[in-house]
Amino acid sequence: MPKRRKDDAGPAAEASPGKEAFDIDEAFRRLRAAVRDRAKAAMFDLRDRGFGSPFEQLVGSLISARTRDETTLEVCLRLFAEASTPAAMIALGESRLAELLHPASFPEPKARDIIEFSRRIVDEHGGVVPDTMEGLTAFRGVGPKIAALTLAVGFGKPFIAVDVHVHRVANRWGYVETSTPEQTMLALEAKLPKEYWIEINERLVPFGKWVCTAASPKCSTCPLLSMCRQVGVTRTR
Repeated sequence: MPKRRKDDAGPAAEASPGKEAFDIDEAFRRLRAAVRDRAKAAMFDLRDRGFGSPFEQLVGSLISARTRDETTLEVCLRLFAEASTPAAMIALGESRLAELLHPASFPEPKARDIIEFSRRIVDEHGGVVPDTMEGLTAFRGVGPKIAALTLAVGFGKPFIAVDVHVHRVANRWGYVETSTPEQTMLALEAKLPKEYWIEINERLVPFGKWVCTAASPKCSTCPLLSMCRQVGVTRTR
């Protein structure tokens, strides 16, 4: 495959005044270096600690919704020490599961949803987690982002999981121009080389937390500044 030097579609394909043309391969090289010593995104951290099964990733992704990565990791490690399969989760029971989910957000609703999809995985899928977007989003509480994380990290399938960091950074770069995470997912699917579909969440979550922050991003020390169009940035550090 010939090497891509810049992208063919979208405004970032051309260099803005004083900027280099956006090279997605170079962007990922710089991203890897930028986040090498930062805490990993929660689902990738769990995978690297040995909790990468589709069921563990499904449960962990649901727990991570509106919950800080540090809390998600702590809760998941405690939970998986007691139950890490659908049958074990059912045996745990909703009340005990809700206790274990604290201090993640919405522990009771999440416990209810985890018990329900555990039962459905056992009863309707022979104990095997579905490996399609349609199969996963048929479960209550599982939206596209949770399903995409499960498919990407748990199954190794090329899916793009878009959270607030991926949405913000990709738009700030000028790589896409969208208003919602759902639109960003579609825009990235149309443009981002497939080899980066899983990795974009892995890199942009810590990058968005520590470098390209929501308020006052650290543009002066950002390794992507020479390519980034800084869309919407009004104050930097």
